[in-house]
Amino acid sequence: MPQRMQLGDAKAAEIKAVSIGKTFGAFRALKDLSLDIGRGEFLTLLGPSGSGKTTFLMILAGFTAPSEGRLMMDGRDITDVPAEDRSYGMVFQGYALFPHLTVEQNIAFPLKVRGRSAADIKRRVGEMVERVGLIGHEKKLPAKLSGGQQQRVALARALAFEPSVLLLDEPFSALDKNLREMMQEEVKRLHQETGTTFVFVTHDQSEALALSSRVAIFNHGELLQVGRPQDVYERPENRFVAEFLGEINLLPLDALRLDGDSAAGQFEDRTIVLARTNPQIGPKAVAAVRPEHMTIAAAPQNAGHNAIACRVEDATYLGAVTRYHLKTRTGASIAVSMPTVATPPFAHRADVWVSWPVEQGFLLPHQT
Repeated sequence: MPQRMQLGDAKAAEIKAVSIGKTFGAFRALKDLSLDIGRGEFLTLLGPSGSGKTTFLMILAGFTAPSEGRLMMDGRDITDVPAEDRSYGMVFQGYALFPHLTVEQNIAFPLKVRGRSAADIKRRVGEMVERVGLIGHEKKLPAKLSGGQQQRVALARALAFEPSVLLLDEPFSALDKNLREMMQEEVKRLHQETGTTFVFVTHDQSEALALSSRVAIFNHGELLQVGRPQDVYERPENRFVAEFLGEINLLPLDALRLDGDSAAGQFEDRTIVLARTNPQIGPKAVAAVRPEHMTIAAAPQNAGHNAIACRVEDATYLGAVTRYHLKTRTGASIAVSMPTVATPPFAHRADVWVSWPVEQGFLLPHQT
């Protein structure tokens, strides 16, 4: 028989996935995935559609059984524990509110299921309504609420019974940009206030970087890298992570030389120096630099900077930043993003030098 767990309030959980795999017929959706989820952290599962992130979330929730591997919570094996016994909150992409129940009735539902007293339910519903900013809307049905308000109800309902873990499956995908950003701030605040373990699924890179204490990046059923947002963005371990997390310039290097923690190679007629190496790099590699780490000037920068001669092909005004599209002497493309207010305009077809600090570049394999 399935293992049973006691329902009720729980502190933030610590979860360990051990060699989780999942197959659907001949399709392998997850491949030997091992991941520790820290107590009270905000972990985002990030990747393109079909990468396995939602499959893993469904395994965490107990809605899908793994084909192999084990799932542990606070040192206890919960692989075979049914979803209803895991004491996890869940916020779905489509909100999944009960259309015939009011705001307060939706929030009260999981508390009634758990047999809470009427007084406890009233107190807790009042707390959650206030926490998510829905005072005055308690008697409304979901159809009378905006998308953002419905999402707040879904969050309040999921957090009302104080779950050990809150799972969020792309909850903001249907919201417009401004509302999405507002709800991101709301979720981040709720995480800080509750201390609950949050596991959040998204394919939006900026959302993952803005919300998370750690980001787990998936592709083709594999977990490629896990780390703090600044680490996975600034120190990607492979080409997919580097390119998926934002625009990046990749410059193929010849005559690569590794020297301890630094490296150097030839690009066109210039020596490119990098302060960060990758121990898995073979004899062929590319220098990788984010556009915002580069600057444009009429002459090369001082020592400690790499510099490449370029020509301005295009400039796009984006408000706070201006994005330049450059071509090197051999026709390689380089993108540079610079603060508009601090940047003199560079004319179309102007000859310039693009520079960046040695410590801002890193090595990646030549092939994906």
